[in-house]
Amino acid sequence: MTASSSAHGGCRPIRVAQIVGKMNGGGVEAVVMNYYRHIDRSRVQFDFLVDADSTLVPTEEIESLGGRVFVVPPYQNVLEYQQALKSLFRVQGWEIVHSHINALSVFPLRAAKKVGVPVRIAHSHSTSGKGEYAKNALKAVLRTQANRYPTHRFACSELAGKWLFGEGSDFEVIHNAVDLSRFIFDVETRAEARAALGLAGDQFAIGHVGRFTAQKNHRFLIEVFSEVVKRRSDAVLLLVGTGEAEALAESWAAERKVADKVRFLGQRADVERLYQAFDAFALPSLYEGLGLVGVEAQVAGLPCFLSDAITREVDVTGTSRFLPIDDPRVWADVICGTGQRTNEERASFRASAFADYDIERQGARLTEKYLSLHKEMR
Repeated sequence: MTASSSAHGGCRPIRVAQIVGKMNGGGVEAVVMNYYRHIDRSRVQFDFLVDADSTLVPTEEIESLGGRVFVVPPYQNVLEYQQALKSLFRVQGWEIVHSHINALSVFPLRAAKKVGVPVRIAHSHSTSGKGEYAKNALKAVLRTQANRYPTHRFACSELAGKWLFGEGSDFEVIHNAVDLSRFIFDVETRAEARAALGLAGDQFAIGHVGRFTAQKNHRFLIEVFSEVVKRRSDAVLLLVGTGEAEALAESWAAERKVADKVRFLGQRADVERLYQAFDAFALPSLYEGLGLVGVEAQVAGLPCFLSDAITREVDVTGTSRFLPIDDPRVWADVICGTGQRTNEERASFRASAFADYDIERQGARLTEKYLSLHKEMR
């Protein structure tokens, strides 16, 4: 008897196979883990299927919450990957498979369909943007098959759903929710965080949170910052994250002669405290499915400066500025012209406006969604 069939008898929670690809500390796996911490795990449990070349798999936490981790070959080895998945699907008997790898979900969901998994969810977390020619060509091919294998379609935003599944397609928006209480502005936390970072007085701190990949457009951000410094000599750029392009970003900062003002903070577990220390938040991405860090920054009361390639759905407060990523001087003018918000102004951003991103509410909603899908197939 499988775990899922036991659940039908009321003995155990249903188990959902979460296809997360490579767990390297990126945004999508953080979203899935956030949901896992806040679903009703007495009724629904997650099992994580991760690629063997993942670098940051929170196995200990997953197992402490009652989940399991299954390692599969990297998805680049398509045949080996699908064979491993089919074998796991047969042995484990999952009745719900939820794939989070965007256009690549074609491969695991094809394997799931072949072995008769009844509920197959494709979840779009991203889109595509300029410059990534090879990646975009592959995405274009895979998107033609995006509706072939799923029984249900989720997306983190309307934009991400339409991009993967097509205009007029049937999908449900599942918001990338967070624990809002972690990000609400607090004067004492700001003072402590700035002191820990060695920020003096009213020194102007521009923050960015994201992996060092081409998508996040760090080169442009550093060019923007080099223009900001011409206008505000006290400015500092704080970069949170790691990734394959980090060394390149360091060289770009040196080229622009701002290396002494750009701080590489690495992968951090206290990002909510860092938002408190920032005075502005910049996200000049080439593309985003949503750009959840922009939502987190707004909860912290920060003025947000975002690429105009990012969906306006991220602008919860109606105060974010969307700017074209073709002239760093424009960004510098807008950032410096906006000024720093007072503590009172930052504290006035209330979490009640962010209900769609409240993990307590959305975790309960996703629990019921899985249970409903499980019931439907009976």
